[in-house]
Amino acid sequence: MDTTVLILGGDGFCGWPTALHLSRHGYHVVIVDNFSRRKIDVDLGLESLTPILPMEARLAAWRRASGNTIDFIMMDIAREYDRLLEVVRTMRPQAVVHFAEQRAAPYSMRDSACKRYTVNNNLNATHNVLCAIVESGLDVHLVHLGSMGVYGYATTQMPIPEGYLPVSIQAPDGSRVEREIMYPPAPGSVYHMTKTQDALFFYFYNKNDGIRITDLHQGIVWGTATDETGMSEALVNRFDYDGDYGTVLNRFLVQSVVGHPLTVHGTGGQTRAFIHIRDTVKCIKLAIENPPLPGERVKIFNQATETWSVKELATLVSRLTGCEARSYADPRKEDQENGLIVENGKFRSLGLKPVTLSEGLMNEVRDVVSRYRHRCTLTKIPCTSVWTAGQKTDTGGVPLTLA
Repeated sequence: MDTTVLILGGDGFCGWPTALHLSRHGYHVVIVDNFSRRKIDVDLGLESLTPILPMEARLAAWRRASGNTIDFIMMDIAREYDRLLEVVRTMRPQAVVHFAEQRAAPYSMRDSACKRYTVNNNLNATHNVLCAIVESGLDVHLVHLGSMGVYGYATTQMPIPEGYLPVSIQAPDGSRVEREIMYPPAPGSVYHMTKTQDALFFYFYNKNDGIRITDLHQGIVWGTATDETGMSEALVNRFDYDGDYGTVLNRFLVQSVVGHPLTVHGTGGQTRAFIHIRDTVKCIKLAIENPPLPGERVKIFNQATETWSVKELATLVSRLTGCEARSYADPRKEDQENGLIVENGKFRSLGLKPVTLSEGLMNEVRDVVSRYRHRCTLTKIPCTSVWTAGQKTDTGGVPLTLA
């Protein structure tokens, strides 16, 4: 069996540790990337908190640490369709893992340029991958990193199913018609809107061309290290802490180290789904090894292991570190309070034993932050991207009483 896997976007926060994890487990990994995330850092005037080496140095460090080789192709898959098709035809991959999308909701809402870039990049990249698989004539399994955000964050009083919702409809003759439909999307940003459109692309190309597709609706990723990235300092994963790309728990842990108040936006009653980066890489491997059968509909997994409200997370970090939490103006257009129940039985049934939030793992992240705190630019911590015209952000905040 061919074990070649293309990792599109393999230089990024989820792509890099996934590439190392699959390489360590015997896959021939080929990273395809155009370094767009590094270029965005330049545009935003900051860098990853952890120092990221050039790709050539990263791959050389991996060869020294593991004895394994990862190949690299510099390519913009949203623009270079003919090259992408040739790579698929030549490499004949068992699977293509698609991380090559602009991944931050706040960045997608900064201004019209960022909105248009997110749409153009994400939708063209996804559609080009699908077209290349069809035109190649190969049976390639596409594994896509989606987002729990496609479902929205309204309180439903029911668990969010893994992609499909059973419905019962009354026909004109009074009989009941039973169907399963895709769970209704409710994107809350331009970024999440592109993930919603991805799902429609997948539905069509699966139905029309029989492409085998797994769509992973992932929660917010926290943590930074995996077993593989910890093998050498040269393999360190990127760590974002700024208002556009930093995810909430990682941001809190950075703030607790550098002495910045924890930035709770609005009431902090917004509940989100979370997953540790170690489980992300395990889930990708499980998805590759359990593809849909020929003719099977798109497989959808909820790639999340637990749910927390923002205020609950702030309470945990504050108790651990003594750092004060403050309430800041919420730049998003969202409910200030919501409940969230997420089904995640599919990955558990495949053997995933989830990593859950613990003081030890939070301290592990804080150790990384402490090592590189001198690289933190405090002025980049506040969230300044707003969802609608007329919204305001504040950088001072109001002290928040935690339970």
